Amino acid sequence: MSTNPGAVYLMYHELELPGRPMCRDEAGYVRYVVTEADFRAQMQDLRARGRRGMSVGEALVSPSASGVALTFDDGCETDLIAAAPLLKEMSFNATFYITVGFLDRRGYLSRSQLRELPALGFEIGSHSVTHRYLTDVNESSLRDEIEGSKKKLEEIVNRPVVHFSCPGGRFDPRAVAVARDSGYLSFATSETRVNTAATSRYALGRVAILRGMPLPEFQEISEGQGLWKRRARQSARTFVRNVIGNSLYDQLRAQLLRRHSDK
Repeated sequence: MSTNPGAVYLMYHELELPGRPMCRDEAGYVRYVVTEADFRAQMQDLRARGRRGMSVGEALVSPSASGVALTFDDGCETDLIAAAPLLKEMSFNATFYITVGFLDRRGYLSRSQLRELPALGFEIGSHSVTHRYLTDVNESSLRDEIEGSKKKLEEIVNRPVVHFSCPGGRFDPRAVAVARDSGYLSFATSETRVNTAATSRYALGRVAILRGMPLPEFQEISEGQGLWKRRARQSARTFVRNVIGNSLYDQLRAQLLRRHSDK
């Protein structure tokens, strides 16, 4: 059992179902798509180890070692048709961060489907309007991506939306300030860390669960073990990205991932 006095926040995206095309097929996207079978095995493993799946709101109230926060980015249709039924079966909760501009697109939730998630007891958060990197937009667009997405989602689900996650893990002090001013109670990043009672609610870390991740590695992550290795690699990537910029970094990363997937 973990001795970490905090909660690990796990970050998921689309789940792959047999015979169902994914929302996108480029390598940089697919590496974040976990198969439904692997997701089921991971949730069963959490339950077998006495770990509880929590929403962000629950984890902020009780950042204890008895559970992990389960989060989903983008708003893929598999949030409702695959993840939600399994989570209900396990008596787990989760937060679904929705990209408003993706709603009603092929493979993504429709507005009516989105309303089903809070009706089932799940928490809805915002993942911006367009999924643009927040570090690349001007002040007006930044406010629309953060504050505007909150208002749009609240109109759809007819309940408060108070948690935000930044697209691509790219953020800066401007984005955090706008999120605070807009009434969000938390701001989730992609920085690798365990969140404790001392962690700022506007700098929550999350760990991405990747395609094909072996179960022992998942177990290590969910216990908050060995995260310093991932954090070191992440720091190196962030340094390079800050030097060359988001656009060039993403181009180079896509080329590397394509080469790797072709082997």
